[in-house]
Amino acid sequence: MTLAPILKIESLHVAFRSRELGQEAKLAVKGLNLAVSPGEVFGFLGPNGAGKTTTMNVLLGFVPPTSGNAFLFGVNVREPIARQRIGYLPELTYYYKFLTAEEILRFYAKIFGLRSSLADQRINSILKLVELDHARKRPIKTYSKGMQQRVGLAQALINNPDLLILDEPTSGLDPVGRMKVREIIQRLKNDGKTVFFSSHELGEVETVCDRVAILCDGQLKAEGKVEQLVRAYQCTTLEQVFLKIIDYKLAA
Repeated sequence: MTLAPILKIESLHVAFRSRELGQEAKLAVKGLNLAVSPGEVFGFLGPNGAGKTTTMNVLLGFVPPTSGNAFLFGVNVREPIARQRIGYLPELTYYYKFLTAEEILRFYAKIFGLRSSLADQRINSILKLVELDHARKRPIKTYSKGMQQRVGLAQALINNPDLLILDEPTSGLDPVGRMKVREIIQRLKNDGKTVFFSSHELGEVETVCDRVAILCDGQLKAEGKVEQLVRAYQCTTLEQVFLKIIDYKLAA
């Protein structure tokens, strides 16, 4: 029996009004249809300006659809209850540098209304998952970029979400930092979590994703398993598929 999608997008259009007089509205997302099944790691790809972040902002309730619909757990994203079971990591994170990882997680636990004993359990398990247990009492200002990104992942997990939405989770990280984030995503998949994330690190995507979607100019250009896309486009890597789809021409 096929499980119902945990994330579903139907004929989504998102337009932004131009600030310049007489200019037409910019259509950032054009008729997007997408479905993500429970337990999948799904890569959401595209060049800058393709509409990835706009789509994520619709799912998160930050931007209303111009037309079409999006659903989380079968509930329209226009309803706040749709987002009770998700965790979110933005591309750019900022935390008060004088706080420790433990203090940050306790703050988010209070936002979600977790009782003290449950919060303690969640904080302990999450810090071990993201390999920050040894640094839990240190101020964030002493953390490397990779460690700060793992704090971001930790706060996204504090409410034990069923779906994680991650915007460029490995942005700016060195190879070791990217590897650690990749390992965490794999552990989350093993725990039955669904992960929906955007990335420009196509090698990482090729390694961890069950399926991917490639957007360009607000439109869905390709969707499927990496090996299927590589075969269909007669390429050897996802990067080659991506460049072919966006019609990138190498300089002569």
